[in-house]
Amino acid sequence: MKQYPSKLKFKKNHRPSSSILYLNESKLFYPERGVMMLQSLENYKLTFNQLEACRKCIRRIIEKQGTVLIRVFTNLSVTKKPVATRMGKGKGSHHIWMAVIKKGQIICELICPSIEKFNISYKALKAASTKLPVRTKINYNLY
Repeated sequence: MKQYPSKLKFKKNHRPSSSILYLNESKLFYPERGVMMLQSLENYKLTFNQLEACRKCIRRIIEKQGTVLIRVFTNLSVTKKPVATRMGKGKGSHHIWMAVIKKGQIICELICPSIEKFNISYKALKAASTKLPVRTKINYNLY
């Protein structure tokens, strides 16, 4: 999974405020192709490491029996200056990359090849939800 965007309009941007969590946006609230999905129940800022741990946990359980779609991308950076550095000398380097998650937004989806793999998919998403610091629920879309 790619950690940060390959091209940026500006090298470093301002620190994202907490008001960014409460914007109303609904493009990621509906399933794309997946049968089962992990949906957030609160607003949060997820880091790349948390999303990667979630993805690895799902892949470990489902093995090669399905496909994982991560629907969020870490496109906001937070910079930090090194410890014991004097004032001035410009802005610090990128510290973490984060993604803003809205309430009701789909974090990841699973495409299952058959209905028999339904309980394996459920178990994978249940394990992945323990890796995330946000409350989630598992939804299914059985066409």
